[in-house]
Amino acid sequence: MMHLISVSDLAHEEIYELLDLAARIKERRGHYTDALKDMSLAMIFEKPSTRTRVSFEVAMTELGGHALYLNYADLQLGRSETICDTASVLSRYVHVIMARVYRHETVRELARCADIPVINALSDMEHPCQLLADLLTIRERKGDLKDLRIAWIGDGNNVCNSLMLGSAITGMNLSVACPAGYEPDAGIVARANELGSGVLITNDPIEAASGADVLYTDVWVSMGDEKEEEKRLRDFSGFQINSDLLGHAKSDCIVLHCLPAHRGQEISAEVLDGEHSVVMDQAENRLHAQKALLMAVIPRQCDG
Repeated sequence: MMHLISVSDLAHEEIYELLDLAARIKERRGHYTDALKDMSLAMIFEKPSTRTRVSFEVAMTELGGHALYLNYADLQLGRSETICDTASVLSRYVHVIMARVYRHETVRELARCADIPVINALSDMEHPCQLLADLLTIRERKGDLKDLRIAWIGDGNNVCNSLMLGSAITGMNLSVACPAGYEPDAGIVARANELGSGVLITNDPIEAASGADVLYTDVWVSMGDEKEEEKRLRDFSGFQINSDLLGHAKSDCIVLHCLPAHRGQEISAEVLDGEHSVVMDQAENRLHAQKALLMAVIPRQCDG
């Protein structure tokens, strides 16, 4: 594996290899301290983040490497310097590039021009790093992923897109419930259907949640959507994961949220902080999944 731009860059076997490695790393957190010794990661942030920055930076440190935080003001990315030139220059300095950007095309251009691995840490189209942590969390609680029923409730956004692809590749059955007009990208839906089991798209959250093993949601108003906040809050009324909706899922259903969460909007405080929530485990697993990913994409890796 060279780059990770889309979840669909990973084959079924590669996903499970990453999950197996992540589980070993989590169990033996202090065992891989020299795995990426003397390796460097450039972290490009057009959009801020708590979990992405901390998890990647700690991951590189605990694996023996070094991470450089580069925000929009630190770079000439796409302004006085082309994206391609930035990728070429960074390729001479570091061993891997991680980019959290607004436009999916930006991370694709970085990958096209770089001579080193590029990781998509979020774009407007996908969030593959989050998906790996999600799968690790689900697997810890449910065992084999195949044939599990998972329901996405809310906006058909980048996290939803990656979840569709990951569900198809691993054999999970996914239902996506969105208000009309907020459905996920049609091209991603088509790609997910090509890769595996079909994705159900509905405007009825109860239909999606019925009999689910996993309920998953994200904020209704993401960064960049603030001007639409009032409209979005109206449109998403009725799409909250709360105790009533949880009652339609299986009794041992787990609840995911990629954070940050807005209690009382997309999810009730009762559910987010309740016994079905594995949200903090999910957040922690960003660290372990990204360690596994870094070890997989950087040529000098530990077999452990």
